[in-house]
Amino acid sequence: MSRIGKKPILIPAGVEAKVEGNKVWVKGPKGEMTKEFLPEIKIELTGNEILLSPQPGKEGLKQVKSWWGLFRMLIANMVQGVSVGFEKKLEIEGIGFKSEVVGKQLVLNVGFSHPVKLDIPAGLQVGVEKNVITVSGIDKESVGQFAAVIKRVKPPEPYKGKGIRYAGEIIKRKVGKKLAATAGK
Repeated sequence: MSRIGKKPILIPAGVEAKVEGNKVWVKGPKGEMTKEFLPEIKIELTGNEILLSPQPGKEGLKQVKSWWGLFRMLIANMVQGVSVGFEKKLEIEGIGFKSEVVGKQLVLNVGFSHPVKLDIPAGLQVGVEKNVITVSGIDKESVGQFAAVIKRVKPPEPYKGKGIRYAGEIIKRKVGKKLAATAGK
């Protein structure tokens, strides 16, 4: 049995939810989201809770058990996204490295011969303050995906730590050639 799937999803005040078959619609102060799920998991709305359970006769299948917990978390993320939202922060470290938002594009100057321009996906907001890039929106998946795309432009290198990394991420540093040569003697 799925421990996560059994937990009910509480709908906070100011958030509306509707379940029609396997389609879930959630609306809140930040926006609205709709997602359709597979029919093997039964989704029901009772009062201010959403409950999930496997369809009768399908509860023994291993794949259905994993979907049960997955679908519960996806719906919980939808509810949290429309009520509070999601945010990822990235830090740029390096001399001369900078970023700015120009129209619907994020422009990164991170040591290449040219600036890297990334189109900001619909539904996301990107803000830049000094060396911190903030990606926010109601869809956790798209916020995380766009943050990963930004980081992939210039991942932090292990010797000096220059590059783009998540806020609070610790980079394992390597010893340089000079120190490594003297340490072996």
